[in-house]
Amino acid sequence: MRENIHPKYEKCEVNCACGFNFETRSTLPTIKVEVCSQCHPFFTGKQKFVDSAGRIEKFRRKYNKKTVISLFVSLLTYTPESEAVVATAARLCYSAVDCQALVKRSEPADDRRMISKVLAIGHHGVLEHAVFTFAAEGVSRALTHQLVRHRLASFAQQSQRYVNFDGGFEYEVPPTIAEQPELAARFDDEMRRLAALYADLREAGIAAEDARFVLPNAAHSRLIMTMNARELRHFFRLRCCRRAQWEIRDLAKNMLKEVLKVAPALFQKAGPGCLAGACPEGEMSCGAATEVRREFADLVASVT
Repeated sequence: MRENIHPKYEKCEVNCACGFNFETRSTLPTIKVEVCSQCHPFFTGKQKFVDSAGRIEKFRRKYNKKTVISLFVSLLTYTPESEAVVATAARLCYSAVDCQALVKRSEPADDRRMISKVLAIGHHGVLEHAVFTFAAEGVSRALTHQLVRHRLASFAQQSQRYVNFDGGFEYEVPPTIAEQPELAARFDDEMRRLAALYADLREAGIAAEDARFVLPNAAHSRLIMTMNARELRHFFRLRCCRRAQWEIRDLAKNMLKEVLKVAPALFQKAGPGCLAGACPEGEMSCGAATEVRREFADLVASVT
């Protein structure tokens, strides 16, 4: 047999469209395939998406929607002269004077003293006469599922039924995941994979109300919410606590900053339960009450 007429039979790397790579032997240095034992239904028993045309990469370039909208909170509107309204309502309960006369008596310094009194004695019902409406964006569905448990409030939320996300969706990356690059990359890949599946469902004629079933809790949402001052104080007591989930805690602190700018007397000492005394969490306390009190003293000082 003549020498040097046959190609060399050496190690070869095989690259599958599913992302799996393995070594074999061949006359070629590399081989690209569309299916392998890791993705073909014959071997796995599961149907999988084969990206032989590079559709995922094209989708990533066009619809890469990693978090670009940070948490945004805005106080849209609130009861005009809310502190005066609450103070007048409180005076009415203890006075024989008619309403018009009580309104004329209202002075800012007297109103603040009256509000401090009703907060001290627990006469919180009068706080319900002041209402505050917020807009919030860049919040996850995981957050809004917690938020709507506060039933003494009104909510309007962006619908995943009537709003489609054919162009991809924004999403929240938890800090504990973001600080680990390898896990963060896998998290981003999974979000893109879900966005690609959503787009495929929509292209196949599936209505947004059904395609939304693949959207994750991480997906961003927008909402408008209205609470009265009494419910807001309760909300801040629960959600500003360090034991609250981090995202809703950030939301609560931003909302507290907004109301302190316009009605500081109504929200004096508002925040986690430990601001008013011993931590109400008992054995589940974070153990950092002094640090928390300092944190919220700084927050109040920054906006008032």
